[in-house]
Formats: sequence, structure tokens, C-alpha cells
Amino acid sequence: MVKLQQDQVWKTGTGYLRIVRLERLSVSYKSLKDLATRDGTHHEVSKKEFTRLIKSAALLSEEEVRAARVGIQR
Repeated sequence: MVKLQQDQVWKTGTGYLRIVRLERLSVSYKSLKDLATRDGTHHEVSKKEFTRLIKSAALLSEEEVRAARVGIQR
């Protein structure tokens, strides 16, 4: 079981989800196509809806996120 935390990045089939703000019952996240550009759209959903979104997603480590941002920008 993974505990949700602010600034986590999840890799989904179509892009990335980054948790912007985490509250008791809701999650604000940013949906990104590319980590290097950081362009995306903000969404706010319940924790239950968010856990459904990340059900088949992979949590990226800080090193993986950093490498994806730096590697693509070069």
C-alpha cells in the first residue's frame, strides 16, 4: 500500500499525474503529457477518484522524475 503525498509523480499510459495539493478528502493534481515542459491541466477530484486513476499507474522516484526532466531538456 502506497501513501499519497504531495509532489508525487505517477506515470500513466497516456502521460503523468503530479499531486499538487493533498487534503483529507480531495486531491488536486496536474495532468502532464511531458515532464520536461511541465505544461498540463489542473484537476481536483476526491481521493477515491484519484486512486482509481492511478490504479494501473507507476509511482516514479525523485531520481526518475529528475532524470526525465533533465534528459528531455538537453
